[in-house]
Amino acid sequence: MHKVIIVDNPETWKIRVAGMAIVSSGDYLTNPDWAKARNLRVFNLCKSYSYQSKGYYVSLLAEARGHKPIPTVRNILDVSKPFVVKLMSEEMDGLIQRRLKDLRSDEFTLSVYFGRNLAEKYDDLSNLFYRSFRVPFLRVRFVRSSSRRWHIQSVKTISAREIPDTHFPFVLQRAEEYFSRKRYDGGKSPKHVGRYAMAILYREDDPAPPSDRKAIQKFVRYGEKAGFDVDVISVKDYSRLLMYDALFIRQNTHVNNETYQFAHHAQREGIALLDYPESILKINNKVYLAEMLQSVGVATPKTMIVHRRNRHLVESTLSLPCVLKLPDSTFSFGVKKASTSAELDALIEAMLKKSELLIAQEFCFTEYDWRIGILDGEPLFACKYLMAKGHWQIYNWEAKKHNDVTGGFEGVRLDEVPPQILKIARKAVKPIGRGLYGIDIKVVGNRPMVIEINENPNIDEGVEDMGEGDIVYRRIIDAFLGRIAERTGGGVAS
Repeated sequence: MHKVIIVDNPETWKIRVAGMAIVSSGDYLTNPDWAKARNLRVFNLCKSYSYQSKGYYVSLLAEARGHKPIPTVRNILDVSKPFVVKLMSEEMDGLIQRRLKDLRSDEFTLSVYFGRNLAEKYDDLSNLFYRSFRVPFLRVRFVRSSSRRWHIQSVKTISAREIPDTHFPFVLQRAEEYFSRKRYDGGKSPKHVGRYAMAILYREDDPAPPSDRKAIQKFVRYGEKAGFDVDVISVKDYSRLLMYDALFIRQNTHVNNETYQFAHHAQREGIALLDYPESILKINNKVYLAEMLQSVGVATPKTMIVHRRNRHLVESTLSLPCVLKLPDSTFSFGVKKASTSAELDALIEAMLKKSELLIAQEFCFTEYDWRIGILDGEPLFACKYLMAKGHWQIYNWEAKKHNDVTGGFEGVRLDEVPPQILKIARKAVKPIGRGLYGIDIKVVGNRPMVIEINENPNIDEGVEDMGEGDIVYRRIIDAFLGRIAERTGGGVAS
């Protein structure tokens, strides 16, 4: 496997390793040759991994391209999540107390370079932090409480320019050793819990909930018929999550809200999921989707990833009108149509202030979109979503009348769906793997094209279940039972 180091500015990069290319983040993100590269290990050493920064997108697009990034986007996000740090503090408590017990100060900072520290006695502690986050450069701050016990106060990524000059000889030595490895696997296996109970995470005040109250009641009813004790929980119940065997997330998922936090914690603890944290952080990002769908040859409207260096090419590439999308937009929020050059330029400028990369797509109007629900690779339901009255989208959030916010719908039986629609839906989710997804498809000139993939698709009573009926609910509950059986190696609860 070929290896490449990605940095913001190769000219100022101090760490050189024989035989390894040093590539700028801008080149990796925008040069089509990198998108075509295969069998590539990407070491992302950008100065910032903040959300939607260049460093963030290097790891995100590396995964979309089938490359092997270190760190992954999940690793990047973990470092910034207080609950992850809290869990680590609890799990590593014994080692932390042993290693730091002789320190006289009540504060201690641990510098982790490729899983090691300058002081060999802290190597086991440093290696645990690397295995948990897989970020090359970390700075961990510990404090001692009034009870004389040490706690992790913060874990932060640092850039190469934040490394003290006195540490650089050690870092260079570690870099040579690190980049010469053949394997970079790490992490811990989740522990398992043994209760048979299901939690449905639901938010009463969700502005556009993925399931209405009647659908939630059906999930509860069919879960109980299958042998689960089912609780509908809220974000306030996070501390109770370990009571459950299964977690079904029925509120809008986003990498920056509590849903990712719940999914991540559940996965770490071996709790059965349909909404995996990897899907929340990747599938919810339209830049990742565009790159992934292109790499596996799934037909889409003509699409380009927009950044400051190619923004002037959008109009000539796609023509007007065209559609602009923020990477993490949902339910038509952050999706705009540009009909004039001035409008296009203004929208791009405003959106680039929020994200380093955008999606621009040719405008394809249809009377309706297909929504195909896919569960673990197979069709679950089919529905037609009609455009909102007098609008080009399913949702028109600027409508003056409440009834005009959304268009109508038509439930369709799966055996009545054209085969090419089901075929492209299966193909679109194949590289993602197991889980529950909603595939939005337009048909233009008899050609089906995937518009996007939804990680947390709507299932409302009397809408998505209209074609297949209550089998939709039973199949989802059965998927949870199957996951629990896989985990325990036995049957299901009675």
